[in-house]
Amino acid sequence: MPTNAEAAVWAALERVRDPEVLRPVTELGMVREVSVDAGGRAAVSLRLTIAGCPAARRIEADVAAAAASAEGVSEVAVEVGVMTPEERRAFVERVRGDRGARPQQFGPDSLTRVIAVTSGKGGVGKSSLTAGIAVALAAEGLAVGLVDADVFGFSIPGILGLSRDGRTEQPSRVDDMILPPVAHGVKTVSIGMFLGDADPRSTAVSWRGPMLHRTIEQFLRDVWFGDLDVLLLDLPPGTGDIAISVGQLLPQAEVLVVTTPQEAAADVAVRSALVARQTGQRVAGVIENMAGLVGPDGGTIDVFGSGGGALVAERLSDEEHGEVPLLGSVPLSPRFREGGDSGTPAVLADPEDPAAAEVIRIARVLASRGRGLAGRPLGVSPR
Repeated sequence: MPTNAEAAVWAALERVRDPEVLRPVTELGMVREVSVDAGGRAAVSLRLTIAGCPAARRIEADVAAAAASAEGVSEVAVEVGVMTPEERRAFVERVRGDRGARPQQFGPDSLTRVIAVTSGKGGVGKSSLTAGIAVALAAEGLAVGLVDADVFGFSIPGILGLSRDGRTEQPSRVDDMILPPVAHGVKTVSIGMFLGDADPRSTAVSWRGPMLHRTIEQFLRDVWFGDLDVLLLDLPPGTGDIAISVGQLLPQAEVLVVTTPQEAAADVAVRSALVARQTGQRVAGVIENMAGLVGPDGGTIDVFGSGGGALVAERLSDEEHGEVPLLGSVPLSPRFREGGDSGTPAVLADPEDPAAAEVIRIARVLASRGRGLAGRPLGVSPR
């Protein structure tokens, strides 16, 4: 029977969450033992999933701080060890629940909204918008995951602050389960996290179709995101292998099309949406980026012209598919660009910035649509 002080420490440790699984360390079996002597000195036995766990220092510091806050504790010592194979298997079972060793996390029976963000050409700011929307959705209280499916031009780790000084934070591996890093509340995976110690700034990935398909399939199968409200995918520009693979693996996904205002960009953006429709995906909306530059006098300079977003939405709307809305027009903004370079998106660092404010508004529109049961199997049978 624990003493009052030990019970207080256990209660305090329930507030410490694993930064990758986002569940209490006590619930995950990571705290093996707690003892408090008569002088108020607490000893906590903490067990990490693997040696060299990327989040080890953070977890240890959080456990020490939580234990020190408990009533009756004057001093804390945290003894850090590694789980036994049996403890690790129990950890995996607690995380996955009863959904099996290789779950199809985002199959037809999943309630997670899957949103693929695409563009016809590169350089339209698709990745920055995807990251901004993901962070804004997480700030609204949603559970959000982000797959950087742009294998050749991966940039999401840098935009979210997971890649600094030539090093990219890597996922934790527990047996055959991969736990994605979390940045600004968003669980994120990218091929840039699997390049070992190579500097992502000077490393190129040159793979053909079958390898690309297997990579995306493994991201969706082996990376454990847990229960998400929304999963975003940052697709590469164009209509190549990855866009087709995502359509085959996630035919229920919604698609957001990103374009810039000029007509040339609008033409190729329409093509990327048509490929998505060929695989059964639904085009949920269009976002126009770089819509204009707000000058010091309050006026707007249309650096890239105007009307491209509305043109794409109009061309994609028809009787068969219904109206495709223009969800928003995001202006050019130095502050928005700086946020991506610094690893703290402007939707958090400067939400009053015109571009950040528009991305936040678009995210709220998407959040308001929710995730529904329409057309989804419920896994129950009438009696």
